[in-house]
Amino acid sequence: MRSDIVKKGSTRAAHRSLFYAMGYTPGDLKKPLIGIVNAFNEIIPGHFHLRDIADAVKLGVAAAGGTPVEFPAIGICDGIAMGHDGMKYPLPSRELIADSIEAMATGHGFDGLVLIPNCDKIVPGMLMAAARVNIPAIVVSGGPMMAGRYKGRDVSVSTMFEAAGLYEAGKITTEELDSMEKSACPGCGSCAGLFTANTMNCLTEALGMGLPGNGTIPAAQFGARRMLAKTAGQTIVDLIEKDIKPRDIMTKKAFANAIAVDMGIGGSSNTVLHLPAIAYEAGIELPLELFDTISGKTPYITKLSPGGTHHIQDLNEAGGISAVMKELDKLGLIHTDVITVTGRLSERIRSADIERTDVIKTVEQPYRRTGGIAILKGNLAPDGAVVKESAVAEDMLVFKGTARVFNSEDEAIESILARKIKDGDVIVIRYEGPQGGPGMREMLNPTAIITGMGLKVALLTDGRFSGATRGACIGHIAPEAMAEGPIGLIKDGDTIAIDIPGRMLNVELSDAELAARKATWVKPAPRVTTGYLARYAKLVTSAKTGAVLK
Repeated sequence: MRSDIVKKGSTRAAHRSLFYAMGYTPGDLKKPLIGIVNAFNEIIPGHFHLRDIADAVKLGVAAAGGTPVEFPAIGICDGIAMGHDGMKYPLPSRELIADSIEAMATGHGFDGLVLIPNCDKIVPGMLMAAARVNIPAIVVSGGPMMAGRYKGRDVSVSTMFEAAGLYEAGKITTEELDSMEKSACPGCGSCAGLFTANTMNCLTEALGMGLPGNGTIPAAQFGARRMLAKTAGQTIVDLIEKDIKPRDIMTKKAFANAIAVDMGIGGSSNTVLHLPAIAYEAGIELPLELFDTISGKTPYITKLSPGGTHHIQDLNEAGGISAVMKELDKLGLIHTDVITVTGRLSERIRSADIERTDVIKTVEQPYRRTGGIAILKGNLAPDGAVVKESAVAEDMLVFKGTARVFNSEDEAIESILARKIKDGDVIVIRYEGPQGGPGMREMLNPTAIITGMGLKVALLTDGRFSGATRGACIGHIAPEAMAEGPIGLIKDGDTIAIDIPGRMLNVELSDAELAARKATWVKPAPRVTTGYLARYAKLVTSAKTGAVLK
């Protein structure tokens, strides 16, 4: 066993003494040592209950003949970090999570890992670590939050971000805002819509690294989640015995499956950052063009919040990700010969069925013939930009407007709240990319306020958007402004042309004018010069390549 390096032989007597100090027995040390990576904390609703999940995992590990050893991972709540300088940290924390797991797993010679995340950057961070360390591993999440209820309709955290716009526009009262905010998030779990956390937990299934139901069984279904966690604990021992490692599972075909599912369900645009980053750790390249190619042939068959009214609990009732994959396989979009943590994918989806046709449509009668995410290019985004096409209103898919340029998210929010933005404007928020932010802040605050106020505008940024964002919001514009990208050259009054079906994003300026502006452009000083973010800004790559560190 790999863990023999810390427990076997006369030169490991001191090591064994340290284990005995904690109550481990000689018998425990003869079994595989399984690292239980628990992202529990008391600041994220999706993580608040993870002690229960970890306890169930440990029971499963012990029952199957392994020795569970728990250690922590950090996690930042994107919702609480949103709209202020704290939002510079969630994406960079993805690298900290991967690095710390690598350090713990290698430093202690674990035989395998059970990874327990639930929210936005924690899921990809743990998958990146699994691919990098490449010892047997399985992911089991804490499950999605149930939707809240307000005046007879389902609501979630995205409703509350948009409620701020309603309030600022005078459309709801202080009392209504207070009542809504106490109803939107009824309990533990990752926020209820198909936002980044739930998208990534669903795609963990599609990658083969999680059990069926990992992404969709609600946290509130306590018994079902504990059973899933126990099964994950048992499964890791089996993976160790069979020597099945993450890179055996996360192959190029598996990533293609994940992208197809992502397009079919209309997942968060942040997946275009996270999947390439995970693939990078597995030694696989996922170019932006692959996302667009798969999107072009994948029908959009679910319409979940924020693009629709259904939530993850509905997708679970409808048959979950297994049913989605079986349906997409009708068109040959799924590689069923890949292996998962439980065997061949073909075996996993064989008995899956669509149980609610109002939630999962057939490929013959989808919501749309193409997928949920589009990759745009043009003179404003030579290296590409990302938009969640499934969450854009039909009359905004092709749009031309006047640029209103801001050098930070804070400047833009101030202008929006001051009623300085009008219908027909194109808000441009720059210097918020991986280097420029630094940290590539999510822009849910301005997009939600815009939606709540009912403005008909587009928003472009070299930053990114929350999975809860809806509307004509185009992010990940590359190269970013800090890397001398054209978005740094735009001025107030320029005309921006958006053609999402045509996959085009342009500023109506001649090449000569853009070249003249670039000749006089001066790179601004870094916003952060000390600490982790300063180091991150110097090492991070473009959004085009997943904003990984090199």
